[in-house]
Amino acid sequence: MTHHHPTAPGTEQFGVHIMIDGYTASGPFMVDQDALKDLLGRLPGEMGMHAICDPVVVSVGPNCHKDPGGLSGFVMIAESHISFHTFPGRGFVTIDLYTCQTDVDRAKVINRLKSAFHLFDADVYVQDRGMRYPAENLTDDLPMAVNG
Repeated sequence: MTHHHPTAPGTEQFGVHIMIDGYTASGPFMVDQDALKDLLGRLPGEMGMHAICDPVVVSVGPNCHKDPGGLSGFVMIAESHISFHTFPGRGFVTIDLYTCQTDVDRAKVINRLKSAFHLFDADVYVQDRGMRYPAENLTDDLPMAVNG
């Protein structure tokens, strides 16, 4: 579904940003780097999106009292990105999915992510993005892609 901004003719919505703060997180994706990397490798295809790099997952040690450490994972997708930051000692995870697919099944994506981390208590934020994105190129003078 494409949404047009009523005060900006010739524009359309660019994407959707789904953010989840999970407060009862548990399971292997919270502590197992390989499991989280596998999840990040599978999610784009499950959601009809396309990974453009291999997933990256790193273990992050304690940073401060507020940040006791956990895993951080990220995968770039042609449609934007998916990222996770886990805090297993606190049972907390932040999930960020940004896509240019305005017709993404939001409920399905949210339920899939909540299920992966066994979330029974979560704050979910869904933000439409780029509401005045130009529906057409503004110029034909686009830079050429450089393969290096």
